Formats: sequence, structure tokens, C-alpha cells
Amino acid sequence: MINFQLSRAADLGDALRQIAADPDAKFIAGGTNILDLMKYDVERPRRLVDISHLPLRAVEETPSGGLHIGALVPNSDLAYHPVVEARYPLLSSAILAGASQQLRNMASTGGNLMQRTRCLYFYDAVTPCNKREPGSGCSAMTGINRINAILGTSETCIATHPSDMCVALAALAATVHVTGPSGERTIPFADFHRLPGDTPEIDTNLAPDEIIVAVELPPKGFAANYSYLKIRDRLSYAFALVSVAAALELENGRVREARLALGGVAHKPWRRMEAEAVLRGEVPDRAAFAKAADILLQNSRGFQHNSFKIDLARRAIVRTLTQAARGTPQVQAIKKIR
Repeated sequence: MINFQLSRAADLGDALRQIAADPDAKFIAGGTNILDLMKYDVERPRRLVDISHLPLRAVEETPSGGLHIGALVPNSDLAYHPVVEARYPLLSSAILAGASQQLRNMASTGGNLMQRTRCLYFYDAVTPCNKREPGSGCSAMTGINRINAILGTSETCIATHPSDMCVALAALAATVHVTGPSGERTIPFADFHRLPGDTPEIDTNLAPDEIIVAVELPPKGFAANYSYLKIRDRLSYAFALVSVAAALELENGRVREARLALGGVAHKPWRRMEAEAVLRGEVPDRAAFAKAADILLQNSRGFQHNSFKIDLARRAIVRTLTQAARGTPQVQAIKKIR
């Protein structure tokens, strides 16, 4: 049994004061990740600060035509929100591809962003892991690394980011709103998560004394031509080996704008502007999509058990872009439960 104290934040200011007063404290909302980490003895917070009652559950349209999503909006509510389903179906599809209905009912928008990266050795507290104990080594490098990263890796870590929702948010170029003792600030989604480098224990650029208050989507949602493809070992409740979020804007038979992001392949959702730029002005066909895939997968590196991911990702990118161009998005085999 891990001993810890539990307190409830009365408001946003109280939440910030409590987290600043105890460096070992952690926020908890739905608890779908932090409680797992505690059970595996990966995280040992002395205090959990319950933020689940803060007024951060609104989904509101912005004056510019975008969408402001409170950090505590449950994943299920967001996926089935009528504005999201109508204008941002890529996000809805990605959320419904993740976890189980029960977990989506509990998981929050902000908590989804704050998920720790996945690796068998990170969750195994008796093996060396630079994420758990910096400088101890990376057991995955020479161990069982089938689920691990092929892009953006370093000699210290090859863990992968597990979120489906975040892959869609990366493709949609969302913005993260955070607040802390120094005030409010916004972080472009591309800059929110970090690659491992020499500090794999740090997953995001959120300061320890800051809290996510909202995620904002821009006005353009690519509702006509999009697709989210998740390839996993089993259909239900499994993390992606490779996932692809693709969105296109077509005009006169050519690509006017493209968005493309990968999941399951790096320490963060993987997006390269160059891969999207090469599609602009092109006829949306297999040749153009294969070229974009090659750029997106530049400098990919496989390890003993996961080299298959490189070719798998290449084929998945072409398939997903083809579905998006045809307006026939991947159908998630999930029953809608209210």
C-alpha cells in the first residue's frame, strides 16, 4: 500500500497553491493514468490534489470560429459533442479509437495530454529505466521493444506516447491553454510534448506548478476529407502500434492543404510540416501520398523487434490519406453508448 494524502481543490487558485506547496504532489481528475502508475510503483506522490470539481467542463465556440474545450471535459462527452462530430470528426474518431467506453467516461481532456509515455520497462519498477531513474539506462534498447519508437528516439529512451486523441489534436494544430503562478500562457500543440533527448523523464513543456485549463481548436476542422486509422494487436482496448491522422482540403481535384500526424511511433505525436507541404498542389493519388510518407518517416530507426513498424507506418499513411481523399474515413467498430 502506498500512503498518500488526498485533498480537493476548491478553485483554480487553490489547486495552484496546493501543488506549489508540495513538490511531490500530483493532480488527479479521472485518475485513469496516475492510479495505474501508482499501482505499478512507478509514481509515489505523497499527495493527490483532486481537481475534478473545478469548472473546466465547458465546450464553447470561440469568437474566431474555433472551439474552446475545458480541460475536464470527459473524453466520451467530447467525442459525442455535436459540434465536434460535425466540424471536427477527425478528433471524434481518434477519441473513439482509444481505450474502452468505461475509461473514456472517466478520462479528461487535460489528463489525456498528460499521459506518461508507454514502455514495458517504464512500467516494470525492477528494471533500469531512464524515465523512472535518470542515468540508470534504457532496458528497451536491447530488450523487448516491439511497441517502442522508431522516430525521434535518443540513446536514453525509445518510449512512445500512447494517446489517440493527441494525434488528432496535433494534426488539427490545436493550442493548449495553461495557467500558473506567472499567469496564463498558450502552448502550440506541436511544442507541448517533448522528445526524449537527454531528459526522457520530462514528457511535456508544462511547468511543474502549472495546470492545463483548456485546449483550443482552430476554425478549420477538415470535416469533409479526413480519416483516423489505428493499427493495433487487437481491436479492443490496445495501444497503437501505428496510428495515422490525415486531413485534406481539396480544390479542383488537387490538394489545397494537408495535415498528417502519426501515433505509436515516437515520444510525442509525430508531425512534419515538410510532409504536408509536399502534398500541396498535387493530385491526391498514391504516388503523392507515398512521397509524403517517405518524408514523414525520414530518419526512422528500427530496433530488434520493431523494425516492421517502418513499413507498416508507410503503408498506413498511404491508406489513411487515400481514405481521406475519397471521403471514406476509417470506421471505428465501436457501439455508441449514452
